[in-house]
Amino acid sequence: MDYQALYESWLSDPRLAAADRAELEAISSDEKEKEYRFGGELEFGTAGMRGIIGCGVNMMNVYTVRRATQGLSEYIGTLPAGAKERGVVISYDTRKNSRVFAEAAASVLAKNGVKAYLFSRVHPVPMLSYAVRYLHAVAGIMITASHNPKEYNGYKVYGEDGAQMSPEATAVVVGFIQKITDYLSVTGVKESPLVVPVPDCVDDDYIEELAALTLSEEAVKACGKDLKLVYTPVHGSGYVPVMRILKKLGIHVTVVEEQTTEDPAFSTVAVPNPEFKETLSMGIALANKIDADVVFGTDPDSDRLGVAVKNGEGEFVALSGNQVGILLLDYILTRLKEEHALPANAAVVKSFVTTGMAGLICKEFGVSLFETPVGFKFIGEKIKLWEADGSHTYVFGFEESCGYLRGTHARDKDAVVASMLCAEMVCYYTYIGKTVYGRLMEIYQKYGYVLDKNVSVQYAGLNAMKEMNAVVDALKQAEVSSFGPFAVEAVRDYSAGLRKDSKGGCTPLNIPRCNCVYYELAGGSFVCVRPSGTEPKLKIYYSVKAESEAAANAVLEEVKRDVDALLARVAK
Repeated sequence: MDYQALYESWLSDPRLAAADRAELEAISSDEKEKEYRFGGELEFGTAGMRGIIGCGVNMMNVYTVRRATQGLSEYIGTLPAGAKERGVVISYDTRKNSRVFAEAAASVLAKNGVKAYLFSRVHPVPMLSYAVRYLHAVAGIMITASHNPKEYNGYKVYGEDGAQMSPEATAVVVGFIQKITDYLSVTGVKESPLVVPVPDCVDDDYIEELAALTLSEEAVKACGKDLKLVYTPVHGSGYVPVMRILKKLGIHVTVVEEQTTEDPAFSTVAVPNPEFKETLSMGIALANKIDADVVFGTDPDSDRLGVAVKNGEGEFVALSGNQVGILLLDYILTRLKEEHALPANAAVVKSFVTTGMAGLICKEFGVSLFETPVGFKFIGEKIKLWEADGSHTYVFGFEESCGYLRGTHARDKDAVVASMLCAEMVCYYTYIGKTVYGRLMEIYQKYGYVLDKNVSVQYAGLNAMKEMNAVVDALKQAEVSSFGPFAVEAVRDYSAGLRKDSKGGCTPLNIPRCNCVYYELAGGSFVCVRPSGTEPKLKIYYSVKAESEAAANAVLEEVKRDVDALLARVAK
């Protein structure tokens, strides 16, 4: 059925809600909009589904949510006896329709005889992950579009281990979803004893778990009450848990009151992404007013943490996700070593696009470093593996996209525990007469300056994902000997699981497959190109090592110029 026929069939269907019919009628003369909404289906990938809120098969709405949940329900029906009774935990953030979508998912689960634990108010991703394991549920659903613009919402599925569902299980769920061609046929129940609230004890025990992960109790006791720290939840779900854990530890925090409201329009920011300094601008303004040293910000589902600190000139600079990760890694390993608590088999995990600096720090401390594909579920898989075989003890995991996790209470990135760690890290450095920025400069001085930069190429339209993957596929066939002053020492094709070096050698990569090309450059630098799994963006990651920041910036421009030329060549 072409998009016009599908549009007409929805418009004339008596099962369509009146408000949705009015929305479709309003675009009757807009062919481009109709094609976008009905020319393709909203894809359910390994990270779930994410899209613009609106009526249509390529949009986020109650019909796509119900269909996805029906597929999940049927998958649960294939699991061993007792799976339905174990239930599914459902959480949601502050985005438009998040509660509506959560209730729609719960109603479909209940109709299929699956118990649904529904949070009574917004809760972040890490608390959903924690609750799945705490309640021994068989799965979890998180309604969120993370840091995307206000027009978006999404649906993420978690497995029984609290990590995002594995690619293998997701493929089975997708198979069930795709068999449902009549979206409007999927309905739920209005009320059911199978829909129950998540117990309050889950929140209490989560906070206790985090408190047990503190590393600098003496420093916090000495400096926490006088700390000048500014926090903004950016209208998201992090406000209650972040404030609660900081208060429990006795750490003083000043909050950006205007951004504590649960505002689905995120009206005080252009985009609710704390990676951007602009998103933290109100926090920085307040910090300047009260002469604070640090600003924290969490995104709507509170799995990402953005940080801004004062530099040597007293001006606020927004740290990259890589820089925050470096600081936390260095701090955690330093404190564990100082307290003689660093396990002999300690291990750190990062995604392969995350800074090469992590390897240098781990080597200094004698800690094993493991790499995974992009996606925190792969870090969660490492935790699960090591808990089973005892080969390593997980101490920290992070991704360049402002995602961090200490502890095994959750199996996804946790901006609540990251906020706690960053706050106590500030206390620690204050206690020993340093600053966070000063410590970052010491790290660069010790290991060399590593400049990490991410660039996104925006795509649009129904074929965005296809076009992005075509570019990456073309790169695999292109011959490249250097980028800027760096020779290409090897090329990793993660879709084939192979590493080819410049001398003709070929070795397998023992890592889950994904469509990505990674160029190993001389001296430990790298360039990586991959399509985003959640947004229509081709993502390019640069990590270049040089003697100084100025030298690294100059070299980066040379590398970017050559990468741009290569992309232009393969796109022809």
